[in-house]
Amino acid sequence: MNPYADWIQGLPQVDTPFEGLEGRMIAGPHGQTVFFRAEEEFEVPPHSHGAQWGIVVSGVLHLTVDGEAGTYGPGETYDIPAGSEHSARLEAGSCVIDVFQDPDRYTAK
Repeated sequence: MNPYADWIQGLPQVDTPFEGLEGRMIAGPHGQTVFFRAEEEFEVPPHSHGAQWGIVVSGVLHLTVDGEAGTYGPGETYDIPAGSEHSARLEAGSCVIDVFQDPDRYTAK
């Protein structure tokens, strides 16, 4: 089930190198907000970029930031400082909203 409103599902789709992860974005000169949904269990390999803040809408997110592992459920937030190496695993059906400091983190498909 997709918890996002119809108008959010109609936003531009992000172009990611990941299969099985759908994202819809709102972008502006000061950052991007992406509404992600993992269709199946999904892993994001270690990487880094500008600061990122997020909230779990549904499901479970396993997040490791600079070697520190955490597990987040619905309503829980996470903060990733700029330049911090991080990786993630989203359980099937999980939805998260990520806000990126970088205004060009993703491009539209």
